[in-house]
Amino acid sequence: MLTESNKIIGRRFLELVSVGNVNEICEMISAPWRMHTGLNGLQSDVGPEGVRKLFDSFGKIKQAWAIQDVIAEDDKVVVRATNTCLQERFFDVRSNGREQTFMAIFIHRIKDGKIEETLRNADDLGRFLQLGAQIRPAGHN
Repeated sequence: MLTESNKIIGRRFLELVSVGNVNEICEMISAPWRMHTGLNGLQSDVGPEGVRKLFDSFGKIKQAWAIQDVIAEDDKVVVRATNTCLQERFFDVRSNGREQTFMAIFIHRIKDGKIEETLRNADDLGRFLQLGAQIRPAGHN
């Protein structure tokens, strides 16, 4: 069934992200692949170049994805997972050795066995708070 093979692709994507296997990820995406709501500016970079730019933005990272749900229908697969990572910085906020744990949802659109589009929604605010970032209203020091 197409939905079952799409589930395998959705799972494999995060397995490869966990181990940082950029080359295999590039093989499983299509040339027009695009990720939405990920790295700032990534929307303009498509295909393997976009994947490489995304991984280059991570800096030094050790991460593992634990998948909770995989749901597929037609050409879409939704993967809900929790990431535990130790990353030297996240959007210029240094980790100072703090491990971060956050949940994310990925929605992949798959055509002919390749991922054409990925929408990412993650608890990035939670990550900032785990790193010690503080939220202050505008105009307050």
